[in-house]
Amino acid sequence: MFGSLRWIITILIITSILSKANYAPPERLTGMNPCLSKQSCHECIQTPHCAWCAAPTFSEKRCFLPNINTKIFATCPAEYTWNPDNVYSMVRYRPLSKGGYANGSTSSYEYSYMNSSSFSTSSQSSSSSSSSSSSTGRLEAVQIWPQEVKLKLRINEAHRMTFTYSQAEDYPVDLYYLMDLSKSMEDDKKKLSDLGQLLVESMSKITSNFRLGFGSFVDKVVMPYVNTMPKSLIEPCDGCAAPYGYKNIMTLSKDTSHFASLVRNASVSGNLDAPEGGFDAIMQAIVCRGQIGWREKARRLLVFSTDAGFHYAGDGKLGGIVKPNDGECHLDHTGLYTHSSLQDYPSISQINLKVKQNAINIIWAVTEEQINVYKRLTKHVEGSFAGKLSDDSSNVVELIREQYDAISSSVEMKDTASSAVKVKYFSKCLGSGPLVETSKCDGLKVGTKVEFIAEIEVTSCPKNRSEWIQKFDIYPVGINETLTVNLEMLCDCECEHEGPMYESNSNKCNAVGTLKCGICECYDNYFGKHCECSPQQMTGLLDQHYQSCRRDNTSLVDCSGRGTCACGQCECEERENPEEKISGHFCECDNFSCDRDQGHLCSNHGTCECGQCVCNAGWTGPSCNCRSSNETCIAPGIKSGVLCSGHGTCICGECKCDEKGKYSGKFCNKCSTCPSRCDELRNCVLCQMYGTGNYTDKEECEKNCTEFVPEPVDTVISDVDKDETLCFGIDEDDCKYNFVYYTDEFNCLKVRAQKERECPPQVYMLGIVLGVIAAIVLIGLALLLLWKLLTTIHDRREFARFEKERMMAKWDTGENPIYKQATSTFKNPTYAGK
Repeated sequence: MFGSLRWIITILIITSILSKANYAPPERLTGMNPCLSKQSCHECIQTPHCAWCAAPTFSEKRCFLPNINTKIFATCPAEYTWNPDNVYSMVRYRPLSKGGYANGSTSSYEYSYMNSSSFSTSSQSSSSSSSSSSSTGRLEAVQIWPQEVKLKLRINEAHRMTFTYSQAEDYPVDLYYLMDLSKSMEDDKKKLSDLGQLLVESMSKITSNFRLGFGSFVDKVVMPYVNTMPKSLIEPCDGCAAPYGYKNIMTLSKDTSHFASLVRNASVSGNLDAPEGGFDAIMQAIVCRGQIGWREKARRLLVFSTDAGFHYAGDGKLGGIVKPNDGECHLDHTGLYTHSSLQDYPSISQINLKVKQNAINIIWAVTEEQINVYKRLTKHVEGSFAGKLSDDSSNVVELIREQYDAISSSVEMKDTASSAVKVKYFSKCLGSGPLVETSKCDGLKVGTKVEFIAEIEVTSCPKNRSEWIQKFDIYPVGINETLTVNLEMLCDCECEHEGPMYESNSNKCNAVGTLKCGICECYDNYFGKHCECSPQQMTGLLDQHYQSCRRDNTSLVDCSGRGTCACGQCECEERENPEEKISGHFCECDNFSCDRDQGHLCSNHGTCECGQCVCNAGWTGPSCNCRSSNETCIAPGIKSGVLCSGHGTCICGECKCDEKGKYSGKFCNKCSTCPSRCDELRNCVLCQMYGTGNYTDKEECEKNCTEFVPEPVDTVISDVDKDETLCFGIDEDDCKYNFVYYTDEFNCLKVRAQKERECPPQVYMLGIVLGVIAAIVLIGLALLLLWKLLTTIHDRREFARFEKERMMAKWDTGENPIYKQATSTFKNPTYAGK
């Protein structure tokens, strides 16, 4: 009975061990080296920068960092070292080309930078493209370089790949005008027919290879979207045609002269609710590539014109339609959508998926009432743009031209990578500054080259081995050209498969295991480093109170991943540093992996025992960096024992202040926003330093001023780092005083005061008054003398002039020259006195 029970226990132990044979070891940093804990080659190379030594006889750890574990790297032979690098190569790399027309048979490609080996392939591609286009004289444009690459990547090791985009010249354009032809759009239809030729002429200025198509939509012909009364199904409104879901009226064609007439002859119809069935029409216009006539190498524009909202997935239930939209083409030979009443409306995500798959740019040309809704829709539909349409669509040509310029002047890169692959994009766009993380560049012109860098990283190896080789595309939004990436994930080692380093029934594994990459993979019921342990040995060990090399059933590695299990006994590995020891029955303990603080093991305040810090007296915490006492948080001089002055929390013997910016300092006793103590300290500073102030008596000063003794200094300068407060004022002697105060690290008040007050000079009032009086008298006398002098000079000048005039007078000074006598005296000249 006891023997049977012992055998059952043995089998349970073996089963527990063998069930973990193909385990995935947890990420355990052994001495800050993630490689050393990896037990197999594929686990090793899935760890960044790790290398594996596959030598059959190798005593060191096989998984190592070559640049750190230089001893292992030098010991392992080069032919047995497995350290794969990321490998990048180009498969197709035709040079960039603007397209356009060739002169005769001569190609006019513009070459981008490439390897010298690329010219042979490029010339072949060029010749084939020239021959294919010789019939039309048009060269096929190449807008992205390279076109296909191969990439081998290790896990979590990113690779940066450069590729270039250049906008083509005279690139073909397919424009499909999808119009809401409900009754409310009747005037818009008329205006569009009038502007049809203008639209053709405007687009012809952009490209000579232009094709135009036209389609219309109303809504599903079921209640409650349209009136299903028999009369209404024939004529829902006056002069209206029968309702329909979607109809392709004009396939994309170079014969654009018929566009205006087809638009003019298209009949409007009517429906009941406000939203229209535009999403049905968009889906069919995208997926029916043959019926619509979309070209492979062309920029595809779908102009969606409406004055209403839209129905989307789920709205079909209102009409009893529950079958989801299948995203397939359902047009009959007349171009009519046949499944309008059979399938629900497509969802926004379905529209976005088909837009990406078919590289189509949608232009939402909608009225002002709906513009905000469709602008939000552009965030969910890749490569779409929204423009405001006038009430009668009179600005449709200008709107399309404007939106096309916006589309063609920018490029945005997307990819179809799986969830296991992460792709980041970097570019300088058209600038010369540093690289920035962006997938979109604006302001492009024809021929402008934009260089992008794609950083590709494999984040994990898929469980399905077939997914280790993937193919995904990097593509510019709205352009049917791609950069195809053939990705091979380096998730395992070649030596784990049949080859030189693969040996079945190897003697090194006691003929009961396979030697892979230098280690043994034991067959069932055998285990150990060399498959040396078996159930029979386990039975014998059980009698000796055998214990497993794993601590419990939840452990995934033998000997904690830091030793070798030899038939139930752990042999712990040795470290390069002799002071570092691994110990314990399961090699679970060491003296070097404890917490550190500023690079010091256990903060130099304890010892590391079995991965845990044993702190010295007075210290605590995981790394022994915290003081066990709170005394260091009590400011000196505070008898109540309040921690951190009541304004903080004591953590690890240090104060962490509560209010950032208000309280600070070692004991949270400094407050930058609190009122100053200048007025409080003023009297003590004045009496102690200058013998002035309110405490003029020495005894009174000593009695009231015991908290501090000011330190005299020549000049008072406040130190911002010490949170010093500057105080100044005028005392009763009109003297200016200056001092600063602060609290030191021991919570003591410190004051520095200026030795001498800044007093004004002494003024002698009597001297000033006498001086002013004397100055006034002297100035008065000087003014009088000056007046007298000027008067004398003036009188003398007047007298001199008078004398001069008197001397020059022709009459007697006693005779008045203006006096005339009353009598006149005459003489007879002939009278001689006789």
